[in-house]
Amino acid sequence: MTAETPVASERKIARGDLAPGCPVHAGADDVWHVQQYADARAMLRSTETRQAGFGVENAVKLEGRMRMPVLYRDGPEHREHRRQTAKYFTPRRVETAYASLMDRLADEQCETLRRRGAADLSQLSFRLAVAVAAEVIGLTESGPGMARRLDRFFEEKESPNRLIRLWKEIRSNANMALIHWRDVRPAIKARRAASRDDLISHLIGEGCTGGEILGECVTFAAAGMITTREFITLVAWHLFTDDSLRAAYTGGDDKQRVAILHEILRLEPVVANLARWTTADLRVGDVTIPAGARVDIGVAAANLDPAAVGEDPGAVCPARPRAEGVGEAGLSFGDGPHRCPGAYIAIQETDIFLRKLFAMPGLRMVTPPRVGIRKEIASYELTGLTVAIGRDGSREGRSPATAA
Repeated sequence: MTAETPVASERKIARGDLAPGCPVHAGADDVWHVQQYADARAMLRSTETRQAGFGVENAVKLEGRMRMPVLYRDGPEHREHRRQTAKYFTPRRVETAYASLMDRLADEQCETLRRRGAADLSQLSFRLAVAVAAEVIGLTESGPGMARRLDRFFEEKESPNRLIRLWKEIRSNANMALIHWRDVRPAIKARRAASRDDLISHLIGEGCTGGEILGECVTFAAAGMITTREFITLVAWHLFTDDSLRAAYTGGDDKQRVAILHEILRLEPVVANLARWTTADLRVGDVTIPAGARVDIGVAAANLDPAAVGEDPGAVCPARPRAEGVGEAGLSFGDGPHRCPGAYIAIQETDIFLRKLFAMPGLRMVTPPRVGIRKEIASYELTGLTVAIGRDGSREGRSPATAA
C-alpha cells in the first residue's frame, strides 16, 4: 500500500467471528469448515463435490421429474450448459448488447431521484438490476410490477413467529405463480413464435418445459437481481461515509473505479459462505475430508487471509499486492464450475449507475441502511438507505461523511 492509496478500515457488515487462514477442520455439527484462501479455492474448483445450500435440498426432491436449474446441477451436464450459455455474459456481449441499456436505465433512476428529491437507494438499484437481468434472461414481455413480484418472492422468510413464516411462505408461492403467468409464460410464448438470442430462447431450444424455464429464470433472477441490488447499496454506503474513498472513486478512470468496486466486494462479499457435499474422499491441505461430508466454505473469511491478500486484509485498498492467482474480488464471485457467470455484468452496471448517481449535485445520504442477514444463503440485505439531492441542485444538510 502507498500513502496515496485510499484506505477505509471499517467493514459495514458484521459477519461474526471469522478465522481467516484457519486450517480445515470439522465442527461439532460434523460440518467441515474451510477458511484458508487456497483451500477454499481448491474446494470450489473440485469436481468431486456437488452443490449444497441455496435450497438445493428441497429442489432435489423433484429430481427425475424435471431438469434441475443449472445452479443445482454438477458434472458434465452442468459444465456443458455453462459452456453453451457463456456467450450471454462475456465482456464483448455486455459492451455490444447491454451497455447502452444500463446507461439508459441508470439515467432513468437518477431522473427519478431528481424528480422526487429523495428515494430509497435499494429500490432505485433494484429496478435497474431487474431490467438488466430481464434483458439477459429474456423476460421482456412482462406486464407492470415484475420488480415488486420478484422482491416479494425473494423476501426473507425467517421469523420466530410460526404464523408469520406461514404467511410469508404462502405469499412467496403466490408470487411464484404470478411470475410464471405474468413474466415467464409471455416470454416463452413470444420466443416460441420467434426465437431470440437470449437465455429463454436457448432453454426452449434444449426442449425445456415451462416449469423448468421458470426454475432457471428464478435462480438467475436471484443471482442477477438480488445480489446486485445489495452490492450497489453497500458500495454507496462506503462512499457516503468515506470522503477519501469517494474522491478516489468519482475522480478515477474506469480501471480505478472497477478496482475499488472489486476491493469492496472482496472485503464484503454479498454471500459470505458457500456449501458443498463431497462425493469422494477429498484431500484439502493437510486434511482428508470424507465422502458424503457437508463442507462450509467461508468466503468472507478466506477473502481476509493475509497469505492471499497481504497485510491489513480488513482495509479497502484497491492497489494491495495479492498472491499469484488471487482475483481482485477474492472468492466473492465463487470459483470453479459454479463461479458466477454474471460477474462482469454486475460490476459494469454497478459502476455505470454509481458513477452517474455520485455526479448528481448535492447528493447526500439522509439515513443509513438497516442491515439484515438472509440465513438461508448467508447474504446481507440492506434496506432504507435514503439518498437525497437539493431541490435546486445545491447541497443541503449534512455532508455525506457525517450523514451516517
